[in-house]
Amino acid sequence: MDESDLREERRRFAALQARLPALYERVFENPREPRTVVVVPSLSMDAKVLAKITGVQHYEERLLCLLMLLRLPRTRVVLVTSQPVHPSIIDYYLHLLPGVPASHARARLTLLSAHDASSVPLTQKILARPRLLERLKAAIPDPATTHLTCFNATGLERTLAVKLGVPLYACDPELNALGSKSGSRKVFREAGVALPDGFEDLRDEGDVVSALYALKRRHPTLERAAIKLNEGASGEGNAVFAFGDCPPKGSRAWIRRELPRKLRFEAPGERYEHFFAQFAAMGGVVESWIEGAQKRSPSVQCRINPVGQVHLVSTHDQVLGGPSGQIYLGASFPADAAYRCDIQAAGLRIGEVLRSRGALGRFGVDFVSVQAGERWRHLAIEINLRKGGTTHPFMMLQFLTDGVYDAATGLYLTPTGEPRYYYTSDNLQSPSYRGFSPDDLIDISVYHGLHFHGAEQQGVVFHLIGALSEFGKLGVVCLADSPQGAQRRYAETVAVLDRETRARAPTS
Repeated sequence: MDESDLREERRRFAALQARLPALYERVFENPREPRTVVVVPSLSMDAKVLAKITGVQHYEERLLCLLMLLRLPRTRVVLVTSQPVHPSIIDYYLHLLPGVPASHARARLTLLSAHDASSVPLTQKILARPRLLERLKAAIPDPATTHLTCFNATGLERTLAVKLGVPLYACDPELNALGSKSGSRKVFREAGVALPDGFEDLRDEGDVVSALYALKRRHPTLERAAIKLNEGASGEGNAVFAFGDCPPKGSRAWIRRELPRKLRFEAPGERYEHFFAQFAAMGGVVESWIEGAQKRSPSVQCRINPVGQVHLVSTHDQVLGGPSGQIYLGASFPADAAYRCDIQAAGLRIGEVLRSRGALGRFGVDFVSVQAGERWRHLAIEINLRKGGTTHPFMMLQFLTDGVYDAATGLYLTPTGEPRYYYTSDNLQSPSYRGFSPDDLIDISVYHGLHFHGAEQQGVVFHLIGALSEFGKLGVVCLADSPQGAQRRYAETVAVLDRETRARAPTS
């Protein structure tokens, strides 16, 4: 696209986005108003970073939670995926709908597919297929009451919105730098939110060496530092450098010599040369590693609506894994009562900065929190200016229970005022689960009662079901009336799957 075409696309996109406030006030707030939601769950990110996530081609399925919008009686959903979604998975979600016959919902659902399992982003696949694009446009009965939603917004999603003639409920791609590792640090400073000591806007290996040297000079007792790609996802673009026997005041020569030997990567199989090739392409940051006997990784989720209001959505305590605990595995909702209101307040301050820059839609902020006496010290480390791993579990909670989030307490309350909690994971994974089909999983869940009980407003909901047979990987949300109950449901789910694995194992 040449410069004049890009300017024209930006102009047309701005005109479409200008329709969102009126659409929001007229349609979003009235559940019985007719509308169409076009769901394109493209992971439009660096393909080399995504390739490090097991079963990533099935992560589009995380936005199947948006099928729950079909509980609104005059809402249509158009869902486009790279590969067709197994019919049993669609049926599974439609039968979760409270108060709506599955047949009624199914009549308002249009499923389209690019039939392409390559690593190219889904949105790019759609744009490369004129006939698919025409079918997508034909599935929109009224562009004036339609919006496009996606996992993250890039220039690809902007192009798609313009070609469809509908607004995009997401942040303008021109603002994506605000959600990079470097951009996050700048927003935190402007919002007055504490962050780890470090350096941003680094471009190459030499910059990293200089940053590590400066950190060690400032903090002679510093043991480790984190090195992060600007556009890494789920911790897969992170590495850790241990200073070890580095001179207390630092030594640039020592760091330069030891960096290739002492750098440890979160992503399995990552190589030094490849990591710094990516670093040169996208830039990154170096930060002091936060040490602490009691350390946690909470996050806060917020939303900036089309009329410019910043709303709290949820808080979570993240469950992290990997060599140094930077890989996102799952989360418990809500975050600990000892600090959930503190990170909510920080999230709102960050949200005001983002709003002032024109940001729109969902975003999350990750923290590292260390206990100091009876208080917790929170350091913000990253903004995810998009949907994330905690988006779909909370949306399922909302759609299934029809409750409200009480920002004063950070609790989620059902219509009868009872709190609900959940434990969620995108990484319930075992090689022994390979070969389980979607129908197998549904059979197992029904037989063992691993499903959502509408009367109790508790139970188990699965996602990433398509990744199970090939990768032995599954997502799960376990909802209960206590944090302990949510953990018990998760443990029960794992135990059931393990027993079923043993039951089908061949005998000698």
